[in-house]
Amino acid sequence: MKALIEFLAKSLVAHPEAVRVEEHSSERGLVLELTVAKEDLGRVIGREGKTIKAIRNLLAAAAAKTKAKVALVIQE
Repeated sequence: MKALIEFLAKSLVAHPEAVRVEEHSSERGLVLELTVAKEDLGRVIGREGKTIKAIRNLLAAAAAKTKAKVALVIQE
């Protein structure tokens, strides 16, 4: 899951070297924290949040195969 988010984010941004994905466990499941460069934040979120919604949908589909619960959080 971490590799999927990292690949998608690096494909979208202008500064792929600044992309970081961290995994944390919680009671609700796995939490992935995505950090990008400040000027790339808009590219990852997209207009009206459409890009991040699409990324979260892909993540949910990948998590459904393993029956895991995964959340994606963008860190500023």
